[in-house]
Amino acid sequence: MMSEATAQTFRVSFDENNQEFSIVGSMRPQHERDLAGCVKLFEQSLQSVRGTLYVNVKRLVRLNNIAFRVLANLLLKAGGERDDLKISVITSSVVGWSTRKFNALSDIRPNIVIEEYDNEFYPGQAFLEEGGFIPILRTQTKMTWRHERGILPRHGLKPGVVMADICCGIGDFAVLAFKEFAPARIVALDHSKSSLAYARKVAADFGIQGIEYVYGDASEMLLEENQFDFVTCRHSLQVFDRPELILKELLRICKPGGRVYITNEKNSHCLGEPRGESIQWTYNEVARVWAHFQMDIELGPKSRRYLLDAGFENVMMESFMVTNLDGDPQDFADIIRSWERVYAGEMAVQRGDTPEFIERFRQGFQDHVFAALHPKGYAGWPIWVASGRKPL
Repeated sequence: MMSEATAQTFRVSFDENNQEFSIVGSMRPQHERDLAGCVKLFEQSLQSVRGTLYVNVKRLVRLNNIAFRVLANLLLKAGGERDDLKISVITSSVVGWSTRKFNALSDIRPNIVIEEYDNEFYPGQAFLEEGGFIPILRTQTKMTWRHERGILPRHGLKPGVVMADICCGIGDFAVLAFKEFAPARIVALDHSKSSLAYARKVAADFGIQGIEYVYGDASEMLLEENQFDFVTCRHSLQVFDRPELILKELLRICKPGGRVYITNEKNSHCLGEPRGESIQWTYNEVARVWAHFQMDIELGPKSRRYLLDAGFENVMMESFMVTNLDGDPQDFADIIRSWERVYAGEMAVQRGDTPEFIERFRQGFQDHVFAALHPKGYAGWPIWVASGRKPL
């Protein structure tokens, strides 16, 4: 059962099945009496809760002192009167002040705990944003762009559209799309502050002012619904342990009739000759290492099912192979070496693999580099592209 009370700029609701009291929007009342509906719904909600009450404020973007005082009193009173009750306040690092504010309540009542939602949601993120990956991402985009610049128009990217690039990383794809297709506007969002800092520098280096870089959580975006004609999310669903939550948000911000475009990989299909058997063994193991950290580097061919399950229609899908023949073979080799550093040098070590396993694991990457640089060699990295239309 869902109960709901509404105010001008915020919405409160209680989901009895999940015992979750949620506040969304901007809560800035003039007087405490302006929150009477919120207080009433919270008090009613308490009557049916057993065990843990979840108070979800991860999409509460503004909160003035009057509102915080009302909420704090409600939570402290509930925590004091109900010794049997645990109150879990769910915040987001994207709205950084909320964690700091609500943390004060846990110092007063031990049964009030603060949980930063996105710290748990991105289990493998540290490997991919702060480690040895950032320096090579621009090379990856350069090699995939040779293919995608011809693919994107088939999926709906054209001049004048309003575009969003979600999980934009270091921002180079947004810059290329802006230069090539001249969209009216691009909003590029990512959860990594270091990546966004680099992205803003890249845009400045190219003298581009039509890209708005935004810090945000892709599973709970502080973006209005139905505002983008074309939404991209590249090489990202495979990183999250619950990609369906990302797709739900991509659908929400896309205009009816607009399209969402995603790219993902299936690393076990990476190939190379000579030394193909060693290469194949290593990339099968890559999939297992990623799965250990709750990520799915095999997601690519599953993209159509994910889009249809999310509610998209007219789903289009195709694939392409990035190879050592796409420009300078050294670029391909550099990408593989970066994979070896992260997958064998960090992820396998953290998983607790033996030195013998890691040595064999590394050998497959090194053999892939050998295939890429061999004068008669061939090395490939497959990418799946899919897009779906939001129903009218």
